[in-house]
Amino acid sequence: MAMFRSGLLVLTTPLASLTPRLAPILTSAAKLVKHTLYVHLQPGLSLEGPVQPGSSPVQATYEVLDLITHLYAGADAHRDLDVRLLLTNIRTKNAFHPPQFSSVQNLAHPPEIVLTDFQTLSGDQYNPVKQQLERYATSCYSCYPQLASVLLYPEYGSREQDQDPQAVPLSSTIKPASPTARSPKQPVRCYNHGAVGGTFDRLHNAHKVLLSVSCILAQERLVVGVADQDLLKSKLLPELLQPYAVRVERLSEFLADIKPSLTFDLIPLLDPYGPAGSDPSLEFLVVSEETYRGGMAVNHFRLENDLEELVLYQIQLLKDPNHEENEEDKVSSSNFRKQMLGNLLRPPHKRPELPPNLYVIGLTGISGSGKSSVAHRLKGLGAYVIDSDHLGHRAYAPGGPAYQLVVEAFGPDILHTDGTINRKILGSRVFGNKKQLKILTDIMWPIIAKLAQEEMNLAMAKGKHVCVIDAAMLLEAGWQNMVHEVWTVVIPETEAIQRIVDRDGLSEAAAKSRLQSQMSGQQLVDQSHVVLSTLWEPEVTQHQVEKAWTLLQTRIPKMPPGP
Repeated sequence: MAMFRSGLLVLTTPLASLTPRLAPILTSAAKLVKHTLYVHLQPGLSLEGPVQPGSSPVQATYEVLDLITHLYAGADAHRDLDVRLLLTNIRTKNAFHPPQFSSVQNLAHPPEIVLTDFQTLSGDQYNPVKQQLERYATSCYSCYPQLASVLLYPEYGSREQDQDPQAVPLSSTIKPASPTARSPKQPVRCYNHGAVGGTFDRLHNAHKVLLSVSCILAQERLVVGVADQDLLKSKLLPELLQPYAVRVERLSEFLADIKPSLTFDLIPLLDPYGPAGSDPSLEFLVVSEETYRGGMAVNHFRLENDLEELVLYQIQLLKDPNHEENEEDKVSSSNFRKQMLGNLLRPPHKRPELPPNLYVIGLTGISGSGKSSVAHRLKGLGAYVIDSDHLGHRAYAPGGPAYQLVVEAFGPDILHTDGTINRKILGSRVFGNKKQLKILTDIMWPIIAKLAQEEMNLAMAKGKHVCVIDAAMLLEAGWQNMVHEVWTVVIPETEAIQRIVDRDGLSEAAAKSRLQSQMSGQQLVDQSHVVLSTLWEPEVTQHQVEKAWTLLQTRIPKMPPGP
């Protein structure tokens, strides 16, 4: 059957039996829907009666909250599918009056197909049932005009089909604040105003659990703090974080879809307390296991400022059973950013002016990033590496193409007694002096670029098809016009400073000054096609480079074998 971009999954299985069936149901749905799958919870719904059924409220209990966690945990096996559990009909006890289901809810991606786990005795696609399903769906949500429908018959194993629902061990979504046992049927308390915060980079299923619980607890307004600026500096691979505006846009769409009746205030988090520390109208704060101590700090801050404490709801982390050895064992944005290393982030440049049988990579990174070690690994995989520093030494040497020009520009007192250029003296002349530095780079950069082009021709003569220009100043010099792709090596600035101190014997202040004279890692990544990092063990770096090299081979043009 054809794939659909968006779909609506109506779950009718009673809650007590639904959890062990979620994985097979989602697997079946993922075969039909490829982009956005909305999920509507209506346990006990029958589609075989003579009367057209309507949506009815589902009481928000701890059983429902646990189901949300299991749904998104199951959805994590299909990460290309954006699953969204709709909460319009899930009501806390105090919010049961009056149920308002008269209006049709608009969705960001109107479903093109409606699916259900409801099954007929005959086990076929019974048209009257499908018609009831389509009418039910369109009475609740705005759907695609030519709405298709399918009754899912997932392949339940005996475990899912016959297991005693009471015997299914369920981890609790909300970690109890006290050791007292909590009944799954216990209603969830509701509040008027609450808050939740996070980075929300590449909105994933663990975020969706956090946000869904927050939306169920709040009845009027939910304040969502989105980390920005200084709060991002400690994040792993911050250069690969989505921009604040992108994160907010995706959050807004998700929240408006799952509970449009709420007012959402999306606010940049610029300090650890955010609006939760100062807004007197807030009543609760949803945190994860990792941020619980931060929630306690918020309450301490509020008490110091004569504000009432917030009720803290601590959400269990969503485990990632498929994480790699050097990744966290939870579903996390950090893991997703790690997995981006070595991947192509944007389309390569077309460079018809470059030699036809040579694919050129520009390799760059801040000082101390480990760029040279990556170049060495690429050479081991078959690349021809051009070291721009070596080209600079050749250009500076007596008789070299830059020698006379540099001596004329800066005077003979920059020379050693043997006539060679004293690069330390020259460096002291241009360091911190933008005018003098520009005079030097205007001489050197075009000459090094010309030498690099000669090296490319040599690479072709040797039968090489991939050439890597190793250049710290690749982008500053404008050499991105000489390459098909820019590859950047990133590490935290603190790590780079320590490496420079250890390697070059500079003071920490001198190392910081060197980095400040270069483009930042973020500026480099913003213009890069592939990002790598040498932050971990050498074998992890090797794995990244091999991954990047393997992916590169799939996209470079097919080239004839060398001589």
